[in-house]
Amino acid sequence: MSALDGMRILDMTQYEAGTSCTQQLAWLGADVVKIEPPTGDPGRGLRHGNDIPQYFLNYNANKRSVVIDLRDPRGRELLLDLAPNFHAFVENYGPGVAEKLDIGPDVMRERNPSMIYGRIKGFGLSGPYANYKVYVSVATAACGAYSVTGMPDGPPLRPGVTFADTGTGMQMAIALLAAYVRQQRTGEGDLIEISMQEATGNFLRTGALNGWGREAAPRRTNRTRPPTDIYPCKPFGPNDYIHVIVVTQRMWDTFCTVIGRPEMADDPRFATPEVRTENGDEVHDLVCEWTHDRTKYEAMHELAAAGVPCSAILDTHEIWTDPHLKSRNFIQTIEHPEYGPIDFMRSALLMDGADVPIQPPPALGGQTDEVLSAELGLDAEQLGELRAEGVIA
Repeated sequence: MSALDGMRILDMTQYEAGTSCTQQLAWLGADVVKIEPPTGDPGRGLRHGNDIPQYFLNYNANKRSVVIDLRDPRGRELLLDLAPNFHAFVENYGPGVAEKLDIGPDVMRERNPSMIYGRIKGFGLSGPYANYKVYVSVATAACGAYSVTGMPDGPPLRPGVTFADTGTGMQMAIALLAAYVRQQRTGEGDLIEISMQEATGNFLRTGALNGWGREAAPRRTNRTRPPTDIYPCKPFGPNDYIHVIVVTQRMWDTFCTVIGRPEMADDPRFATPEVRTENGDEVHDLVCEWTHDRTKYEAMHELAAAGVPCSAILDTHEIWTDPHLKSRNFIQTIEHPEYGPIDFMRSALLMDGADVPIQPPPALGGQTDEVLSAELGLDAEQLGELRAEGVIA
């Protein structure tokens, strides 16, 4: 039995912040029924230059899709009829959308008083920014992450990872699990709100909040305390670099030995972190003489084997072929009924109760009849009438 076997979630999420949350719960065994409009989750339309909706597929495995037109009063009523059969409802629509559809917390919990209602909003439900629309880049800018990314003399830079989306989704998943435990103990529901700005701000607590907010943190470059930095390796392509971080004196001594310069450990120019910082360019040049003779993997294995924390800088193609990740079965191939074999990243959680095989993301409305028949007792004739009138698909 999976960890969340028996937990049931009505999922009205889109794009990434909400969908990453509900997919993680599905990977733990929850039954996630994704409610989509006739046009589908807009993430289905993001194809990144190919014919496969990679964006949607990445965040919607192990779910079932039901298409209901909530703008039709009969469609809205179908959703409300489903509410008593589920433990939780999650939405991350723009400001005011759930209220416009008249499916806000009060309405849903009138049908199911013990329901957990989760809401992901860009700036939250209150405050002067509450009605502003937000995408991941906006939340990333609003939390301070742009300001600490880039070179000191350059402009703020957008981080390449969408941690404002998935990071918010994971925090919502934690909250839903906590509310579910409470619900199972007491029978009481919950209203959960999470702001993307606030959730992402939590990732800046290490080193980026100088003086507890008394001053702005500087840009966080690759070089902090030398030799902590990135170094080019052969054959000198755009991502042929190794990142090294040296924290302790023992690491520094070991590092100097591995790169064939043991004398650097006691050289007055490099003996302490402070003087290494003053002579950072010289440290960098000396290390580059060593890395230039090695590939990033060769350099990584030599340093890491000796106890120096480091990694080759993997590009986004190498992630899929990395021998370590492959040995851990992080990359899995599943057969999609429409797109054929597709490589997926599994959940990062490894636990006995989370051994749930990855199931293909659903086709739009692929389980509409299945769910409405099982949950509401609608027969084929009733389903056919609703479909003919555009209420379901």
